Amino acid sequence: MPTPTVAACQTDLADLDPPANLATVGERLAALDDRVDVALFPEYALTGFVADERVHDAALARDSDELDRLAAAAADYGVSVLAGFVEDAGGDYYNTVAYVTPDGDRAFYRKRNLWGGEANVLAAGDEAVTVETPAGKTGVVTCYDLNFVDVSAEFARERVDALFVVGAWPGPHSENWRLLLRARALDGVRWVVGCGRTGRRELPDARAVDYAGKSTVVRPDGAVGAALNRDDRTLVADLDPEVLAEQRELVGIFD
Repeated sequence: MPTPTVAACQTDLADLDPPANLATVGERLAALDDRVDVALFPEYALTGFVADERVHDAALARDSDELDRLAAAAADYGVSVLAGFVEDAGGDYYNTVAYVTPDGDRAFYRKRNLWGGEANVLAAGDEAVTVETPAGKTGVVTCYDLNFVDVSAEFARERVDALFVVGAWPGPHSENWRLLLRARALDGVRWVVGCGRTGRRELPDARAVDYAGKSTVVRPDGAVGAALNRDDRTLVADLDPEVLAEQRELVGIFD
């Protein structure tokens, strides 16, 4: 199996402004090295978020022009893309992640564990989602889902080779984000790639939030392989399948 290369595109977002966010995604994809196979963007990367009814006006359907543009960008740059958005599912709204490939395949995951004000304006998803990626069988996780060991255990039973995590973790709790990314790597002996939002949310009539950033690639032994602080930039790393195989052989998992 060739060694896949992933990019965690740590970005600031324009809350409730899908056109601006799509432009940012396009710029970051255009700047990627040709060797990148998968690019991750943060939770709500396409729409931003606020815990009131305004977020419904920014929501996107799965068959929207914006998702078509995301798929077109994946094809243009030859890279699979994972990006979060508020989904309009015909009057129900979800915190959703889209995975689109250069070949036009699409998969979607709806966050199952809502945090704070999300539950006031969004519904929770009810299904675990795995996708075939250049890193192998991969579980998709959104932010607060990291806190739940049962979520991790589901993916261990699925024998995933990697977890891709999109987040918008508040700055004051940034150490918990990194701790949980490392724990989830150890749970199932797998690669974990976490892409976080950086910057600050400032909207009228809403609490300001400073986001942690802290995008991280964690090795199957739980060690941090590469990481950012709060920089608005991209973290690129190789997920060597031999490293995964050696750690699984050492631990005796999946024998």
